[in-house]
Amino acid sequence: MGISGVLVAALISFLTVQFVTLLWKHRPLPPGPLPLPIIGSLWRVGWKIRQDTLMKLASSYGNVFTLWIGHTPVVVLAGFEAVYDGLTGNPDALSGKPMFPSIKVLGKEKGILFSNCKTWKEQRHFGQAALKKLGQMQKGLVQQIEKEACQLVEIFAQEKGQPLDPSLPIMLSVSRVISSIAFGHPVPTDDKALRELTEHFSTVTKFRGSVGEMIYNVFPSLMQYLPGSHKKVLSSCEFIRSFIKKEIENRKKDGATHEPQDYLGFYLAQMDKEKIDSTTTFEEENLVQVIFDLFVAGTDTLTATLSWALHFMVAHPDIQEKVKKELGSALSSSKSICYEDRKKLPYTRAVINEIQRFSNIILFGGPRVCVDALIVLGRFIEKNFFSHPLSSHLKIENTLVIPDLCSVNLDPKHWETPHQFNPNHFLDKDGKFMVTVHAWGNS
Repeated sequence: MGISGVLVAALISFLTVQFVTLLWKHRPLPPGPLPLPIIGSLWRVGWKIRQDTLMKLASSYGNVFTLWIGHTPVVVLAGFEAVYDGLTGNPDALSGKPMFPSIKVLGKEKGILFSNCKTWKEQRHFGQAALKKLGQMQKGLVQQIEKEACQLVEIFAQEKGQPLDPSLPIMLSVSRVISSIAFGHPVPTDDKALRELTEHFSTVTKFRGSVGEMIYNVFPSLMQYLPGSHKKVLSSCEFIRSFIKKEIENRKKDGATHEPQDYLGFYLAQMDKEKIDSTTTFEEENLVQVIFDLFVAGTDTLTATLSWALHFMVAHPDIQEKVKKELGSALSSSKSICYEDRKKLPYTRAVINEIQRFSNIILFGGPRVCVDALIVLGRFIEKNFFSHPLSSHLKIENTLVIPDLCSVNLDPKHWETPHQFNPNHFLDKDGKFMVTVHAWGNS
């Protein structure tokens, strides 16, 4: 037997050992596709993740199943009952967040979206409080939203009924509103600069949950030397952070105001309060990342939601007409719509919620790690799995869990017509808007 024969035999032996090891480790986990060496069970997923990718697997293996990404098992919760039982019924057991290689690249374990433990708790709590205060001081923000809405109407009217792609003007408007929340003013006034900035936001959000991100997480060291979407994402992250840092420096030069009027102002005031605390998480790196999170999480999702809203209104002129009539009868023609008006607009609220349900712009919830063992729909999920040398770089010992949000939005047990756009999903028999999860279902 020559050298090549020895190498082939060694490779076959290695893969056989890995295969048997995976089968052994698979035993205590919920059922799922057969894991293979190196690729895990990604052979059942394919190279493009679609709306029904995990739903198809759930139909074969149940609503709590295991999908192997390389040599790392991920427990998937599919369907309303599994996701509700897992996230709401066991919030403490699933309170951990994994620090994948891609997470460290995108967030450097700072901010809200990509942090954990003390940093996550403090930044999230402060962020909620600051945004609530900004909502209560809503006059300036409402005016900015009204201004952007009017500009969008004008842009659409200029097309005089001709086909157009509304996503770019919507994205620019959304970015300006988020900028007003973060910095107290729209950014930047130059269209070219704003377009470049929004393109970088889009690059980052498209990378999240993609096959490219999965591959990067499995082979981070190797991917550093290979071209791909991860390289573009790194460049986009640096561009966005550089932009935010410039805004922060400009604010510092201007000096703090007595009463903060934007997120940056509230955060700088908090930094000043805690500057003598050596353990504080309120420092500039977290500030940059929190504002990064606001832009990245908000720009693409709001743009996609509003674009789908226009699509559904065009595709369903009868529903569009009902919304128009309700707005006309409930509101004065000279009065701008404000948040409080939602109480007078049950059908319009139902339409908005149905847009969010049916558009499915976020297929999966953020991955969680088990900080304790739990049972979901009778399936036992262990706190830990035995790590494998080929996946040790992930430094994750606790079991990963991912909720399939798409399967919740399309669950036939909880929606009368899950695959149809139907605002009645959110209305009771008297036409009143239903606000609780217990009201979801046939109407």
